[in-house]
Amino acid sequence: MKEISTKDNLQILHEDNHIIIVNKRVGDIVQGDKTGDKPLSDVVKEYIKEKYNKPGEVFIGVVHRLDRPTTGIVVFARTSKALTRLNDLFKNRETQKTYWAVVKNQPPKTEDILVHFLKRNPKNNTSKAHTKEVPDSKKASLDYKIIKKLDNYYALEINLHTGRHHQIRSQLSAIGCPIKGDLKYGFDRSNPDGGIHLHARKLVFTHPVSKEILEIIAPVPNDAVWRSI
Repeated sequence: MKEISTKDNLQILHEDNHIIIVNKRVGDIVQGDKTGDKPLSDVVKEYIKEKYNKPGEVFIGVVHRLDRPTTGIVVFARTSKALTRLNDLFKNRETQKTYWAVVKNQPPKTEDILVHFLKRNPKNNTSKAHTKEVPDSKKASLDYKIIKKLDNYYALEINLHTGRHHQIRSQLSAIGCPIKGDLKYGFDRSNPDGGIHLHARKLVFTHPVSKEILEIIAPVPNDAVWRSI
């Protein structure tokens, strides 16, 4: 059963006057979509409105997104100034993003850099990884290393060099290592909560206003496979 974030159980990783960073659960959508489900951005608004007893509309700016079945770090802006600066930081890739993934098969190498050309298919909302450039494809690059061999799986740490649609899911699938629970990219069965074992673990960036370097680490979800890492 997937757990959804509410204003009362929100996992706050960092909070100040300009930004708020939360640990997204499997069932959360970051921004409103066609499902009509309440997005995490609205939950954060409710939390701030109640905590600070704010009258009127609360400002929350969405800076980046995580796929719905993915967990981990999501940054929101609390002021328009912070939003503008964070948008620039993320757009210019002035952030260090580290993910953890649990995959089915042993990767070909203990650590490696993967470079593919991803072509998005809007019909089924997937991206296919090609080894050579094809029309309408975008170059995607990441590095991974095995951090632990589990009983039936391998835990990987991944650093993104580019930010493409479904990049980690698509690239790991292309080397024969689909992420646990990821039916869309070749795993053979879904997880009970409908999520996948991909977690935005760490984010390092410069605070948009104070200019201090922030290093945020998100605890992994509370399930047996994650806990064994």
